[in-house]
Amino acid sequence: MFALVESGSITSYLNGNRGIQIGDIKYSLDIFTSKWTESERNAIGIYTVETDDTNYKDIRFYINTDITYAFGSGKVTGSYGTATAKATTDTLFTQADEDKGLGDKGDIKSEGLKTKLIRTVKAQAEGILNVTDWYITRKAEKSTAIPSAITTHRDAVRTKQASMCTAITNASDTPALETLYTFTTDSDGVTTRPLGKLPSEIPTL
Repeated sequence: MFALVESGSITSYLNGNRGIQIGDIKYSLDIFTSKWTESERNAIGIYTVETDDTNYKDIRFYINTDITYAFGSGKVTGSYGTATAKATTDTLFTQADEDKGLGDKGDIKSEGLKTKLIRTVKAQAEGILNVTDWYITRKAEKSTAIPSAITTHRDAVRTKQASMCTAITNASDTPALETLYTFTTDSDGVTTRPLGKLPSEIPTL
């Protein structure tokens, strides 16, 4: 994206997909290509917009501000304000809400991050267990023994689900939750995160 700066102020934003007229002079869309250098564009008031992502945060955990643009020090920069951390716990309807007919006091008004993340973990575990549910059905209908490897796998899924949910529940705040989901790569190129992951590989029998 480009910006047109006139008398020190941004007057319009340009996509660079068509020509532009500045004063009495018309420029073809070539002005936005490598046929023009940045300094040549700057000389007539057109600047490539640079984005500063310093304050931009993971949208799973934060609400970012709209981007704002400013001209200064010979460039146009788009930047974000301070992001707001999403609530970790559920917000409940109050008596005042109930009096207004918005909902019953004590019911969930909006879900917090922990509720949503725990639900996701449980859904993922359910999806993994569903793959081997047929062993359970066969056992019930035909009394065919469930292979020990399958039982071990299913127990491991449930155990890991419980530990992941506990880690999410015990997170002190939004940054702590974000840390659980932050991936790091070790010297061997293995990528992991503190929360870990559910054992999804089905045993080969």
